[in-house]
Amino acid sequence: MSGTVAVMSWVDTHCHLQLDERDADELLGRADDVAWLVAPGVDLDSSQAAVDLASRHPARVLATAGLHPHDAERWPEQEPGLVALASSVSAIGETGLDFYRNLSPPDQQIESFRSHIELAAAEDLPLIVHCRDAFSKVHEMLEETGEGPRAVLHCWTGGTRWTRRFLELGVMFSYAGPVAFETGDTVRLGAELVPPERALVETDTPYLAPPPHRGEPNEPAWVALVGAALARVWGMPVEDVAGITSANAERVFR
Repeated sequence: MSGTVAVMSWVDTHCHLQLDERDADELLGRADDVAWLVAPGVDLDSSQAAVDLASRHPARVLATAGLHPHDAERWPEQEPGLVALASSVSAIGETGLDFYRNLSPPDQQIESFRSHIELAAAEDLPLIVHCRDAFSKVHEMLEETGEGPRAVLHCWTGGTRWTRRFLELGVMFSYAGPVAFETGDTVRLGAELVPPERALVETDTPYLAPPPHRGEPNEPAWVALVGAALARVWGMPVEDVAGITSANAERVFR
């Protein structure tokens, strides 16, 4: 009698499948070891597209609704439609603050982010947070609202200082390609402080492909490479990272 071999599976918690120019079915077909994924919206159109994609793949895709901080100045016009979608999604976001590019004025980013925080609280949903060069303000807003335990810090790149501070707020840290980059020492040092029970993995498809695929369009099949990088950081079997982060994703999003 031959024994059965356990199949390792992952959850990709941030995968813009609906924004990818490639065929979604083909990308899902190549991701045999991805049990399911989260497709975050970045505006009303992409949020609706995520809902539509999830309706076609109910077992493998969850949708979210939100407005990216790059477009925060559009919040007044986008808000009614995104609020209407809130009852059809599994999380609110992608929202947050991006003071690196400042493609929308900081005050409008803050206003939009605050509204997203309030919407997530009202709907009792997780909050997917983009944070770039805005650690202090994001921390301040999550702390003052008490919504840290609802927050998923997408593509977390903080080092030891900010990782410690955000740990105190009860957030979840979602790791993407940068934790595997050759230049990712700061991210890895921060990740050493994160208990595996507080971590998620993602690809941010089609962006930020991990080695050895740097420069290529990312895809959900490569989330295992992010998980393998975390396994090296934590000194634990990659199978354990897959199991723990998948259980975390189930707890947060389902």
